[in-house]
Amino acid sequence: MTVADPAPFRAFVVEPGEAEEPLSPLQEEILALKEERNAVLLAHNYQVPEIQRIADYLGDSLGLAYEAARTEADTILFCGVHFMAETAKIVNPGRTVLLPDLEAGCSLSDSCPPEKLAAYKEAHPEVYVVAYINCSAGVKALSDVICTSGNAARIVQQVPEDREILFVPDQNLGQWVSRQTGREMRLWPGSCYVHVLFTVESIARVKAQYEGAPVVAHPECTEAVRTAADHVCSTEKMVAFAREYPGEDIIVATETSMLHRLQRDVPEKRFIAAPAERVACGDYRTGTSDRGACNYCRYMKRNTLEKVRDALRSGQPEISMAEELRRQAEIPLQRMLAWSR
Repeated sequence: MTVADPAPFRAFVVEPGEAEEPLSPLQEEILALKEERNAVLLAHNYQVPEIQRIADYLGDSLGLAYEAARTEADTILFCGVHFMAETAKIVNPGRTVLLPDLEAGCSLSDSCPPEKLAAYKEAHPEVYVVAYINCSAGVKALSDVICTSGNAARIVQQVPEDREILFVPDQNLGQWVSRQTGREMRLWPGSCYVHVLFTVESIARVKAQYEGAPVVAHPECTEAVRTAADHVCSTEKMVAFAREYPGEDIIVATETSMLHRLQRDVPEKRFIAAPAERVACGDYRTGTSDRGACNYCRYMKRNTLEKVRDALRSGQPEISMAEELRRQAEIPLQRMLAWSR
């Protein structure tokens, strides 16, 4: 029996200067509803391009946290995942916070249930808990300070040196921060399912096709992938890297919709999606069309234009939580905002 040669690798690429299409009637309807409801639309970099385009603010977790804290809108429509909308509610208790789909969860957040962290703290009361913002309100309430991928090293450097740190929930980000700061930390065994699908072999595959192009990787990737990358940083710092890099081609190892944000901000560059090993790139809406190898987050993609419109029409689904939980979760979050300025 003979084995057929594998299909040739075809990268998903966002070309320089790709023109945006006119807004659709549905996008126009959302903009009108947003104005009518005095709503602000916050969108994460991993949202589909159609949502990115009509957002009032597009960014990473830290930037979105700042925008949520200072908005004057009556309603915050958060296009991201559940923990992000919870964060907006924590810092805006008097405002309505909507999430288009309450099932937009996060594998990383799910890896650290509050009850398990509470049990760990009871057994190890001496630890200082630094929590990556990709966690639930319950975990935030049990933490001493929050961080994002963009400010994690700065936050860890400000923790008192006589305290032993427990970093939750992302072990890959925690390992990277430990190397950056020289600070030993206990690491919670959690990870983002999207970022751990990148492999050294898959990175080598795309580098062979785009010889000389640097690889910029998110710190949630594994240590092997981070070592193979030319630059490791948060999504917002990827934008800065792209602006400063003198060449045209850049390979990006993070959730693939980030390429659309990069192309909007740095339209003169070509961005190539680093492929996930053995994962075909289906259309981010249907998962059916063949567009090369890439890596989409199924949770982020639960938000659609139709769900955004329906949320604005109905005022649902709304994020709510007990006030005591909100107050406890706000303490480490506000500490992060203060330490990050």
